[in-house]
Amino acid sequence: MAVEILSVAGILLLIAGFVLVGIEMVLPGFSVPGVSGIICLVAGVFLLADSVMEAVIITLAVLALLGILLAVILSLLSRGKLKSPIILEDELESAKGYISSNDLKYLLGKRGTAGTDLRPSGVGIFDDVNFDVVSEGEYISRDAQIEIIKVEGSRLIVRKLGGKRHE
Repeated sequence: MAVEILSVAGILLLIAGFVLVGIEMVLPGFSVPGVSGIICLVAGVFLLADSVMEAVIITLAVLALLGILLAVILSLLSRGKLKSPIILEDELESAKGYISSNDLKYLLGKRGTAGTDLRPSGVGIFDDVNFDVVSEGEYISRDAQIEIIKVEGSRLIVRKLGGKRHE
């Protein structure tokens, strides 16, 4: 009778362990379900195994089932049949006010002030918006008037107004 109770408890602990580890696979980072699941799996192996050889066989079976569980969860996540809160689903559209680094060409020719010393990089302020900028190589002091002369991807190249233009 006591052996049957231990076997049922061991099986219940294995099932709880698989569920908790599965939760950790879908919601990674919190780690309480993962650690609790591992503890349940180890306790279940100890309750079910009568010898070291049985423990090794049960452990190998548990590892194989965890691998299958991981493959199933990854498959469901990649097909979109299972939602994960760590996956960003919102699209950053320009209609909603988002801009990409490719859209910075509209800043070409804008004039503003150096928000920090540019040695050669720093912050430029254009229409009350701060941008990371790079000078053409020269030192530009804070509050100097600057102009965006080149846009290379997300890099804004500026020159001091009144200075020489290098191209």
